Amino acid sequence: MPGSESHHDGRKPKQTPSSLREITQKYWSLSYASDYAGLAILFGLYAIMKTFDEPFEQMFLLSDPRIQHPHADPERVPPSMLFVYSLGVPAIATLLWNLALRPDLHKAHVTILGLLISLISTSFLTDVFKDTIGRPRPDLLARCSAEAGTPVNVLVTISVCTENNHHLLNDGWRSFPSGHSSFAFAGLGWLSLFFASQTHCLRPRASHLTVILCMAPLVGAAMIAASRLADYRHAVEDVIAGSLLGFGITYFNWRRYYPSLSADNCDEAYTPLVAGAAGGKAGFQRVRDEEEAYDTTEERFSIADERDSIVRRDGR
Repeated sequence: MPGSESHHDGRKPKQTPSSLREITQKYWSLSYASDYAGLAILFGLYAIMKTFDEPFEQMFLLSDPRIQHPHADPERVPPSMLFVYSLGVPAIATLLWNLALRPDLHKAHVTILGLLISLISTSFLTDVFKDTIGRPRPDLLARCSAEAGTPVNVLVTISVCTENNHHLLNDGWRSFPSGHSSFAFAGLGWLSLFFASQTHCLRPRASHLTVILCMAPLVGAAMIAASRLADYRHAVEDVIAGSLLGFGITYFNWRRYYPSLSADNCDEAYTPLVAGAAGGKAGFQRVRDEEEAYDTTEERFSIADERDSIVRRDGR
């Protein structure tokens, strides 16, 4: 037949531009290339910002008691340990769960990817706000070492400071929001969401031990945030704002990869959007939606069904 001659001579049929485009789109989706590209761009912008950034320095009073606290050195949670707690612990815990306890390579992949995106997004936005707002830390005067004769009750600028350590001095205007708090709640908040999804923590009458497991990472993040108050590096509002920022960003990214915690399939990560997945229809379609019904032969928990059974049993 005329249409099959090219297949008998040992040569592969020539791919059309449309088929190449479909292959490219499918690879782009299945490999999460757009997520990795965004992660790389954000990391590059963050590196540039950290290299050249200078915070805005608000004026201050030497008589202001809010900035007269001592400078704590060493810190209760140094940056190195913050990375261990907020990146290392969640990464190791989720990998062990996904690869050792319940083997699932795809879930392990998107869980680590989402964690990294949440942490770098949180770090970037936190530092943008820090440098733009330029709020003095509670230990600013200890960092500044104002020159003798500086007026006490008059607003002054950084020009009265005699501290020669540029980083130590300038970091005194990076109080709002708290970076430790945002980073801790982004990383450990991700771990808490992961545990809650894998154990169906929001189902009725969930085990108290399950609740403790899911809440433990958040308690750890709160302790890290509280240490910034004990070290006089931040005010209460700095810590609260940082905590909300970190957890808000991590929850937003969580919902990009996982269903709602109230969904029956909240423990299963979304599969990639694939071109032409819905009966050849053009465009991208989600292979599995969080509201898609499961196989009727498989028993699944349903919060709605559980509630209905309680109503019928109580006769109300």
